[in-house]
Amino acid sequence: MLDTGVTYVLLIAVAFIFFFPCLWIILASLSKSGSIYSFDGFFPRSYSLATFKKLFTDTTMYNYPKWFLNTLMVATGSCILGTFLTILTAYTMSRFEFKARKPMMKITMVLGMFPSFMGMTAVYLLMTQFGLINHLWGLILIYAAGAPMGYLTQKGFFDTIPKAIDEAAKIDGATNLQIFTKINLPLAKPMIVYTALTSFTWPWSDFILPKLLLKEKNLYTVAVGLMSLDETEFARFAAGSVFIALPIVVLYFCLVRNMVNGIAAGAVKG
Repeated sequence: MLDTGVTYVLLIAVAFIFFFPCLWIILASLSKSGSIYSFDGFFPRSYSLATFKKLFTDTTMYNYPKWFLNTLMVATGSCILGTFLTILTAYTMSRFEFKARKPMMKITMVLGMFPSFMGMTAVYLLMTQFGLINHLWGLILIYAAGAPMGYLTQKGFFDTIPKAIDEAAKIDGATNLQIFTKINLPLAKPMIVYTALTSFTWPWSDFILPKLLLKEKNLYTVAVGLMSLDETEFARFAAGSVFIALPIVVLYFCLVRNMVNGIAAGAVKG
């Protein structure tokens, strides 16, 4: 009984540590104090939605609506292309045997041990050669190309689907493409949802890559744009941070069941 009580206390403490910054940002976005130096404590003396209105109407110096649309475009493009490439990679590694299969899996596992920013110099040089500096398509291509590196969970999901189903379909005359599109892909719906959601959320919080590639202010994503707000615009910074979370939270609650099923199934053999 004592152990259970201690466990609950620890869980509540950890939850509070993670929840406190979120609550603080929400309250700060509702405060009338603009500057971080004039911020009137954890609980504001008065609440107002004026900062949210200003966020979308006063675009002279800080064009948040444009930044939001830029991020939405990058997130949607990288989500579609990245999910497609990740599922194809996972299915290939799960279902087909070829000489380079195991070496490729080992290489991706080793590369996954290193932080992504270690390759930023090479990425910048490549984007310069291709003329994709200051282009949102450059971000989309990098996010989509990097997504298959995390294919192991998806591969684990496909490993749980019996290969006997594929063999039975081949006996009936089905091609590899038909087996993939008509049998395995519908069964992989939870994993597709999980992959799409993780691909969609990444561009909203990434700062290093957009800051490296995007030089013009009207091309900024929300993460870079919000960091350009000075100390006198802290309330607007907080409001923008709150608004970033909305599309992610809405998608999460709509797709949470499929997401949990995808993670659980992918972890069986992943």
